[in-house]
Amino acid sequence: MPKTHKTAGKAGLFELNAVVAVSTHRSFRRAAAELGLSPSALSHAIAALEQRMGVRLFNRTTRSVALSEAGEQFLARVQPALREISAAMEATNEFRDTPTGTLRLNASEAAAHMVLAPMVLEFMRRYPDMRVDIVTEGRFVDIVAQGFDAGIRAADSVPEDMIAVPCTPPLRFATVASPAYFAGRKKPRTPADLAAHDCIRTRFASGGLYKWDFAKKGKRVSIDAEGPLTLDNHHLMIAAALEGAGIAWTSAYEAAPYIADGRLVEVLKDWSPAFAGQCIYYPGHRHVPAGLRAFLGVVREVVALSSR
Repeated sequence: MPKTHKTAGKAGLFELNAVVAVSTHRSFRRAAAELGLSPSALSHAIAALEQRMGVRLFNRTTRSVALSEAGEQFLARVQPALREISAAMEATNEFRDTPTGTLRLNASEAAAHMVLAPMVLEFMRRYPDMRVDIVTEGRFVDIVAQGFDAGIRAADSVPEDMIAVPCTPPLRFATVASPAYFAGRKKPRTPADLAAHDCIRTRFASGGLYKWDFAKKGKRVSIDAEGPLTLDNHHLMIAAALEGAGIAWTSAYEAAPYIADGRLVEVLKDWSPAFAGQCIYYPGHRHVPAGLRAFLGVVREVVALSSR
């Protein structure tokens, strides 16, 4: 790429944030969606910046985009400065009567479903100047590196260096199947009895298979469930169980409505103790944005009311 006059290499704040977004998402399409642009407009903006700087910041193929060596060095210098600018702008939020801006949350699909109505929508009703952007995915991500204000995950998976605030009551798993599946079959009374049944297996986002964990009176049992169907989504597992495909070991929270109306039958309930629920977590070493602080207030209020 040809060299340009050094004064032509100056980049604006928008272009610097565009570089960060593309490097974070490794995709012009996803970065453009975050920035509210079309992918072509973002691509042209990055190309124009590269032309002015006289270096290629990204290596592009038809299937991927990644920082070049020059891009990595550039980003390492500008990203801390952008964080400082963002923090300075956020600090002015302290002087407003109500917070403004965008609250970005990363969560598992199950966690997002549990907090959406009681907490997120209530937060938006109280703070109409705030926007909320929730990204759901099975894999665990570095919320700081990915530009999120906070994450929502199971309490036992929150990194130790994060501050965690409980946002759901204790949870448990439920072992369920449809009445049609159990028709003519003996219901399992112990986890070992599952060996005689078709189990709907669960796959991690990483590709590994869940073991079904049970406990009763201090005795713990892990079962490698066997069955012809493997899924990676609790909603799909419940749907399959409703159709009589087998026994599912799934979120009791998600299965509760179907158990209540009789479309699913729970077994081994005495082997399914409660465990710590979902938490919203955020880095403790950084300034807490006004929007996140307001959201945490709503979370604590809803949790307190639900525990009465």
